[in-house]
Amino acid sequence: MPIDESRMFKPVRIAVLTISDTRGPDEDTSGDTLVARLEAAGHVLADRAIVKDDIETIVAKLNDWIDDAQVECVITNGGTGVTGRDITPEAFARVWDKEIPGFGELFRWLSFQTIGTSTIQSRATAGVARGTYLFALPGSTGAVKDAWDGILATQLDSRHRPCNFVELMPRLTER
Repeated sequence: MPIDESRMFKPVRIAVLTISDTRGPDEDTSGDTLVARLEAAGHVLADRAIVKDDIETIVAKLNDWIDDAQVECVITNGGTGVTGRDITPEAFARVWDKEIPGFGELFRWLSFQTIGTSTIQSRATAGVARGTYLFALPGSTGAVKDAWDGILATQLDSRHRPCNFVELMPRLTER
């Protein structure tokens, strides 16, 4: 899909949350990949954190960022699988106002091109909470690349035509 170079690029302030019981800052290659891609695209890293796979901790961090006017979008990586500790989608469901089901569907379609039927184990999801976009990605570096390169790079680019998430931001809290 085309980027209309005649339109002005509007950087999005994005917070990155890694959800893992095993990763610290030195092992967070997926988070590093995501930060590198969003900054290379011209966006602003609003904040970054790593939390354990604990639903109350995840919900608290999401709510902190959702209520922070300096954060327009939160992208998480990790916790979207089907094991007992994978609870990121459940945390998202506690805070969002609206789910964006097409995100997970499109992510799995893109991921299928790379990893085949193993993509069925991903519960990647997205939504909107009090005017803030939320995207939950799997924790692998490959999945982060697939999601950013195949979906988020264009949908978070205000120049993308025929439409994009950025142009809807002023209207997300309409009632």
